Amino acid sequence: MADFGLFMFPTDYAIQPVELAIAAEERGFESLFFPEHTHIPTSRKTPFPGGTDLPKEYWHTHDPFVALGAAAAVTKKLKLGTGVCLVIERDPIVLAKEVASLDMISNGRVLFGIGGGWNVEEMENHGANFKKRWKTVREKVLAMREIWTKEAAEFHGEIVNFDKIWSYPKPVQPGGPPVLMGSQSPKTFERVADYCDGWLPINNPRNDWPALIKQLRDAEKQKGRKKLSLSLFGAPAKEDGLHQLIELGFERLLFPLPPAPRDTVMPMIDNYAKVMAKMK
Repeated sequence: MADFGLFMFPTDYAIQPVELAIAAEERGFESLFFPEHTHIPTSRKTPFPGGTDLPKEYWHTHDPFVALGAAAAVTKKLKLGTGVCLVIERDPIVLAKEVASLDMISNGRVLFGIGGGWNVEEMENHGANFKKRWKTVREKVLAMREIWTKEAAEFHGEIVNFDKIWSYPKPVQPGGPPVLMGSQSPKTFERVADYCDGWLPINNPRNDWPALIKQLRDAEKQKGRKKLSLSLFGAPAKEDGLHQLIELGFERLLFPLPPAPRDTVMPMIDNYAKVMAKMK
């Protein structure tokens, strides 16, 4: 049986993370995921991949680790996910500490969803090279794993380079939180099998899920990896659609919430809870 969670842009004008987290745990959801954008350049040169005008939540969202830290403080079982963290825009040593700190504070409840990002100007404001974003993401994730697991960690790559360091706390979860790749680019499965623990795509009815999942399984075999997890953003609130996704192998299904006040969001959470109850 799959686990069910929620995801939402935690904005300054929406239901706040503490109230949302309490509601999610009370209703039996497994996880709560928050995305991130540090800012959006007003130039708006990079087109929004959604094909519409960029929704305003993209520049109104809280920092995910602050929001998830608040959620951790008022829950006991709810897993806390980044969906997704823009690793390329963050210093890997600082990010390793943020993730490890959240994992310790929450007693091992972090799910570390990551992505490569799409907004060129946003990355450039952070000094990141868009063309090298995937190489950068890989090195930063591998460097973070060293920090999480070694007493004196060091990493020497093309982009990330540091001699031995001490950095605590270490994550509660052995080896660090699961790293879930939120991407559907051509080399996604190679990347997931190389340095991640699972795949976290967005639901798209046009996707040939059996073919895509086969590519993932082929990649994990080539890398000698154990079975990688499958999670999905945008799960449908229909039993037949959920059953189909579970049969395909999805282990975590995440229902979407709009960045809206509690009067809008709470009825949706209650409806998702009813659908979830029918699936168990």
